[in-house]
Amino acid sequence: MISGITSGPFGRKRQEVVPCTIEIENTFESLHAHVDIEGAAPVEAGDSVLVHGDPIRVPYGEKLVLRRQATVTRAGALERAFTRLLARLELTELYEVSFSSGSKL
Repeated sequence: MISGITSGPFGRKRQEVVPCTIEIENTFESLHAHVDIEGAAPVEAGDSVLVHGDPIRVPYGEKLVLRRQATVTRAGALERAFTRLLARLELTELYEVSFSSGSKL
């Protein structure tokens, strides 16, 4: 694990380069991609993960598991709080969506 510090709009951020496992599936049953970070604290609100390497393409009907390096950039306390606030506001927008056709029953 390699650590460093960078600066961003909300102050200084801590970065870690860690190994990760990538699982991608493109089948009739499932279309998903998961990244498991190894050797680092859990990713929290406001953190970002950048997986290193070339783009991955998985043909239909196949599943692929790879190991690569990833850079985890940790959010500071202010950015973490701001991200949580924005997430809550975006969630409340869903409450305003109506799925009715507008006609009376």
